[in-house]
Amino acid sequence: MAVRKLRPTTPGQRHKIIGTFDTITASAPEKSLVSGGSNSGGRNHDGKMTMRYIGGGHKKKYRVIDFKRNKDGVPATVKSIEYDPNRSARIALLYYADGEKTYILAPNGLQVGQVVVSGADAAPEVGNTLPLQNIPLGTIIHSIELRPGQGAAMVRSAGTFAQLTSREDKYAIIKLPSGEVRKILSTCKATIGSVGNSDHGLERSGKAGRSRWLGRRPRVRGVAMNPVDHPMGGGEGRASGGHPRSRKGLLAKGYKTRAPKKQSSQYIIERKKK
Repeated sequence: MAVRKLRPTTPGQRHKIIGTFDTITASAPEKSLVSGGSNSGGRNHDGKMTMRYIGGGHKKKYRVIDFKRNKDGVPATVKSIEYDPNRSARIALLYYADGEKTYILAPNGLQVGQVVVSGADAAPEVGNTLPLQNIPLGTIIHSIELRPGQGAAMVRSAGTFAQLTSREDKYAIIKLPSGEVRKILSTCKATIGSVGNSDHGLERSGKAGRSRWLGRRPRVRGVAMNPVDHPMGGGEGRASGGHPRSRKGLLAKGYKTRAPKKQSSQYIIERKKK
């Protein structure tokens, strides 16, 4: 996957950097694996805005992704690599030997026609899903479960990957993209390889209108508000606003917000890098 920079024929094109879509092999999704939906525009059931800066955006269908990969021992052939408007990664359409079709996140290096399989006996090759206890140490992985059978919860964004560094008793030690090192039960599954579309982070929208296409409305800075609307608002002229904090007054930028007695803290060996 590469990116292309456009000629500055308009102000919106000048800084625009977009993906090339060269890996995508299908233009329409599999009908049996999509579902419609409605957007809330940030409003609740009373019509009151409860989430700001949401609304508009292009209509899109949801692609049902198989994050569990629980069809153990049944080989599946990659039919196509497709675009998914609901996530930064690309998705791959699988045709299983028993006739079932599913979508998975497309890892780097996955090709159309390739055969992937899941289960404890699967080879540790790109696209295959195995329990962590069956994956060789040092392997690059993604789509990691937090609880056995729950389905992939971590490392699902474009270009991300984790590394299986060691094992300790019934736990596997994983280094996450954030730099955090933590324990995960060895019976949890993970997929081999890194998530595809790795150049996604290099893309630049080029104009505000592109954010509107994605359903994001303009965001107002706290320092531009009045004191009644935000703790950082008000003041004469262009005041700095004081220490950065949220609309509800919670300090930001350096202030620890994680609950000190959180149950999952016992599994974290090393905190993420600041």
